[in-house]
Amino acid sequence: MPQRRVITGRSQNPRQRFAEELRRLRVQRGKSLRQLGEHLGWDWSLFGKMEKGETIGSPEVAEALDQYYGTPGLLLALWELAAGDKSQFRERYQRYMTLEAKAVSLWHFAVSVLPGLLQTPGYAREVLAAGGLKGRELDQQVAARTGRCALLDGTKAPPFRTILSEAVLRTPLRDPQEWRDQLQHLVTMAERQSVVLQVLPFSVGMHGLVSTALMFLRLPNGRTAAYRESAHQGELIEEDAQVERLQRVYDGMRDLALSPAESLQFVLPFLEEASCEPST
Repeated sequence: MPQRRVITGRSQNPRQRFAEELRRLRVQRGKSLRQLGEHLGWDWSLFGKMEKGETIGSPEVAEALDQYYGTPGLLLALWELAAGDKSQFRERYQRYMTLEAKAVSLWHFAVSVLPGLLQTPGYAREVLAAGGLKGRELDQQVAARTGRCALLDGTKAPPFRTILSEAVLRTPLRDPQEWRDQLQHLVTMAERQSVVLQVLPFSVGMHGLVSTALMFLRLPNGRTAAYRESAHQGELIEEDAQVERLQRVYDGMRDLALSPAESLQFVLPFLEEASCEPST
């Protein structure tokens, strides 16, 4: 098989790529370093050093730049790569993050864990800690995951549909208060016009995605990419035939799921039960 050609012309080094992306976005916006510093409240020389690759700044700076440029989660993900954290943001996930930031609509199936776009910081922290992360690395990953949630904020948020296996709702957090906060956030998000939440109850039996979480991204060019994730690895799928096969499986499962109204009524008792439990 011939070696795959790199066609973007951009650096494959994470630190250099981060610097290149920062400069590209600023030039595209038509702002000087000084104007950028004045707008965001940091010394403009910091941004100059970041664009030269002399420093990568902090995750807070990356988050602020994501918000300013309208690239929710993208620069924070590139920052993670530049910082040398490869436990989650590897090359294929970096590509996924780029596509997610550009998506005009998204639809998802959660087999056991809530989608990252709907996770509270407390939920994200417990899930990531269960995967073995701790200390500064855990803090960075929580910031990166919750930073992506900004994608669903604002009037221009892309439509997002998620189908939750009942197992997601029956797997609470160890911290009762964090679990209540997460369930309340889930209900609040489900009431948004741009978010559709459905529940796939255990009673439907076996289905085509019984052990696989799946995200579809509709891109501005009309094509669709899929990200398939199991307990220990993820796979970005962009080949049309494979994406179409997965879409057919997803459509069949969506037909088995409860309607959005029925799903909300299914979720509410979990919130009521959690609210009745005393805090520890």
